[in-house]
Amino acid sequence: MIVNTTYGDVFKTSNKHIAFAVNTEGFNDAGFAGSVSRHWPKLANTGPKKLGDVISKKGTNKIFHALVCHSLGNDGWEKTAETVTKCLDSLDVPNDETIAIVLMGAGVFGQLGGANVFSILGGMARSKKRVAVYTL
Repeated sequence: MIVNTTYGDVFKTSNKHIAFAVNTEGFNDAGFAGSVSRHWPKLANTGPKKLGDVISKKGTNKIFHALVCHSLGNDGWEKTAETVTKCLDSLDVPNDETIAIVLMGAGVFGQLGGANVFSILGGMARSKKRVAVYTL
């Protein structure tokens, strides 16, 4: 469920958990995932993953959750909305905590790949987890 939307830097969130999109091919050196991979180098090239996989890493003050929810190929964003719901609901985060989540599909690669941002927001809204959506 979406509890808030914020225009701002998700790295400055007061929330402990930050979720974001990564691709099935495992090439995560661009976009927001690329920013995270500067601090989490293994994220830049994870190797192939399945839709719905989640890769989590505890940082100093935050826990990052890379949600494998799209592909770089044709129709790569087609199942993102349902996959985001599944990924969020699978996170081991107490129900009273809010997860900061980056708006997925709104960047250059998402738009070129045909991402439907409103559908993806619907997937976030259908999750049982509390999410605060961040965008720039």
